[in-house]
Amino acid sequence: MATHADIDLETVAQLSTGASGLATSALAGSPAVAGAVVLATCNRFEIYGEAPHPDAVTAARAALITHISGTSGLSDQLVSRAFSTRTGAEVSQHLFAVSSGLDSAVVGEREIAGQVRRALITAQHEGTASSGLVRLFQAASKTAKDVGAQTALGSRGLSIVSVALDLATDLSENPDWSAKKAVVFGTGAYAGATMSLLRERGCTDVHVYSSSGRAPGFVATRGGTALDEHTLPAAVAAADVMIGCSGSDSRVEADELARIRTNSPQALIAIDLALTHDFDPAVGDLDGVELLTLESVRLAAPQEQAESLEQASSIVSGAASAFEQEREARSVDSAIVALRRHTMNVLDAEMEKVRARHGCTAAAEEVEFALRRMVKQLLHVPTVRARELASNGQQDTYIAGLEALYGITVEPSAGATAAGAAGSAAECPVDHNPAVQNPGDLGPAAGDIRESA
Repeated sequence: MATHADIDLETVAQLSTGASGLATSALAGSPAVAGAVVLATCNRFEIYGEAPHPDAVTAARAALITHISGTSGLSDQLVSRAFSTRTGAEVSQHLFAVSSGLDSAVVGEREIAGQVRRALITAQHEGTASSGLVRLFQAASKTAKDVGAQTALGSRGLSIVSVALDLATDLSENPDWSAKKAVVFGTGAYAGATMSLLRERGCTDVHVYSSSGRAPGFVATRGGTALDEHTLPAAVAAADVMIGCSGSDSRVEADELARIRTNSPQALIAIDLALTHDFDPAVGDLDGVELLTLESVRLAAPQEQAESLEQASSIVSGAASAFEQEREARSVDSAIVALRRHTMNVLDAEMEKVRARHGCTAAAEEVEFALRRMVKQLLHVPTVRARELASNGQQDTYIAGLEALYGITVEPSAGATAAGAAGSAAECPVDHNPAVQNPGDLGPAAGDIRESA
């Protein structure tokens, strides 16, 4: 996990280069990775993975590190130093908090819940989401809804975009947005949120540019005027505000902006919400230009009320605990099936002896009926006990008992070893990076923002 809370956003961008293809390539390249979901936003890069069995977790992590190194251009050693691994119940606790906005730069923001949902949808579409990861992410989305419905967290409608626009208002000589001309770069989720908030504030003179050529389709449903490379310079020259939400490879350079705005009488506020920078950081040094970045937003984000945070944290902790109990209970399914199969095989063998001696008579049918009823009753208590032990994290004790008493070897099920499902048996890794001491050592920035493209 690489987030704003641990390292600077430049480093997050470096690590997240190629994030869109990471899950697919990791599954194709290593049998140790059985499932993966990548959560890449403007201020975090997280990988939720599944290994086929607990012993494969180390190999799965190594495979992911290798793929990140290959896509980012950084060495395996640097990437490995930047990422550590979370396993067990910490995974569900973390993702539920993230989805609910408790781990955001703007605490309580609701955009992250949509980003978590889209991460799962993308993984399902690409065929990289295992059943355990699907359950984990669906539970995280439900928890986010519960937090939104049951607490005041996020009721002010704060988001990265809204805080950025508030900052722009404070810096403007004229706070009236209806009189402003805006240019938006990008057609992704953040661009959509930006368009909605600009409309709410009364800004109707909005132009949209996308280097991918998607601006016409974007403005057709959201309003505004589409720009191309020929009409962009004039719009920027006349703009009061330009907002970067694309994270594309092309960016507005300082010298280019200075040339375009040579004869522009009004000041310009440049809001760069792209992790990989839509605007050259040097534009902030130009006369008449004020540059706001994600770091500016993080520092300016207001604090939520302590009571709301406490309520939300309680909901998240309760949901994570319930998810873990359910996951643990499900982890003994294979053991229960193995015990039933063993018992029924013994019963079937004995019934074959009865039929061989007495034929398919009414008496034989009565014996079979009675034996099956008895076996069902005998299995009831061991089944209930299995789920009770599993809910307390003692499923290994139950499995060891089966092996000692009956000689039954229980093979781990896919659900029991789901890395992203966050369990002790699963040992599911969520890579994160509190160990980075010198982010600048990680090399030049290059990133990929799925939501802001």
